[in-house]
Amino acid sequence: MKTLLFLFLTLFFTVSGVSAQNMGPLQYYNANDKTGLNTFEAPKTTDVVFDGLRLRIGGANTLQFQGITQSGASENLHDLVPNFNLATSNIDLDVQLHNGLRMHLRTYLSSRHNLEAWVKDGYMQVDRLDFIREGFLSDIMDRVTIKIGHMEVNYGDAHFRRSDNGMALHNPFVGNYIMDSFTTEVAGEVYFQHSGFLAMAGVTNGKLNQSTVKIDPVPRPSFVGKLGFDRQLNMDLRVRLTGSVYTTSQTSGERYCPICRGPSGGVNLYTADRAGARYYDIMEADRMSGRYNPGFSDRQGGEITAIMINPFVKFHGFEFFGLFENASGKTGTEIDTRTVQQYGAELLYRFGLHEYFYFGGRYNLVTGERANGDEIDISRINIGGGWFLTDNVLTKVEYVAQKYDGFTSGVWEDGKFSGFVMEAVISF
Repeated sequence: MKTLLFLFLTLFFTVSGVSAQNMGPLQYYNANDKTGLNTFEAPKTTDVVFDGLRLRIGGANTLQFQGITQSGASENLHDLVPNFNLATSNIDLDVQLHNGLRMHLRTYLSSRHNLEAWVKDGYMQVDRLDFIREGFLSDIMDRVTIKIGHMEVNYGDAHFRRSDNGMALHNPFVGNYIMDSFTTEVAGEVYFQHSGFLAMAGVTNGKLNQSTVKIDPVPRPSFVGKLGFDRQLNMDLRVRLTGSVYTTSQTSGERYCPICRGPSGGVNLYTADRAGARYYDIMEADRMSGRYNPGFSDRQGGEITAIMINPFVKFHGFEFFGLFENASGKTGTEIDTRTVQQYGAELLYRFGLHEYFYFGGRYNLVTGERANGDEIDISRINIGGGWFLTDNVLTKVEYVAQKYDGFTSGVWEDGKFSGFVMEAVISF
């Protein structure tokens, strides 16, 4: 509570000190409301003129009513009843510091995993170098963007559509993918965008929790890259196709993490969402309930190479988003490399005035080998729809069914769950 009080007082005095003309649209920025639907990387063009420092305060609040039942061979599964989940909430600060120079900061005010407010990520985005000299390298910066910070790494396209704690307005369904590829690390990324073509290269320090204390083994940098094409071919048809890679050869070893309440060593790509999964008290009943971590890590360090391909097509009101992911790696105690693959397909139809209504479905499958030798399959079906009451308010309802096959031990053995979930989202 002290943290929340301090934060709100800081925001109050900050807003009080900013004149009305300094609160307005930002350059090279993706909106958090409905107008930001189906946006991925920040645009390289802008019609916003810089006329001084601008501060934008935004946020998101989300609440679900969950009616899910589960079953399996384990005797440790919770008996579930229909009820509300914990409400989650974000607050965003975006500041236009100079022409083409912007800062972003997101704080989780309420999240499933932590009792107090804490910063999720923050970064500096550079689209012009006018702070050095007006017009400096303008021909290059017309096509280049630089991002630096402790930030959400741009691996794949699914993270642009996922629910990020309270921010769930751009996700057409309630849950994220089973293998939720998401991590925040200290990183730098350089983008090139021109005529619909996209290229990105980045490097991170491979650590979720930062520390200068020496650990063994010493973590090595992680590398991320993306190539793609995204173009509005005509008024009715938009096509996008991207391929991404995330690779690291050695992660951090055992080190106590006060937030995680345990060792922090390992690959972060499928474990870094400390806000927690959207389906509560499912199977393992921890913050990752309903998701799957392939476990390419242990206390001796880990390695992984993950590749994701994402097609996206929008034709009139029809919308398709696809996902293919191949993740291979091993833990420090494994000799042979294991491979896990993920498939996903979303088909939506948006209709009505300004496409304020939509319905559709998603199929998600994870298949591969566990460290104990099990050949497993996890499949999920989502069917649902939503209604945008305004550009800032969305209600969703979905039916979800998930099944675990091939597990010979643990809470996942013969596991399955299904039911209905309703979600209300406010984002601004």
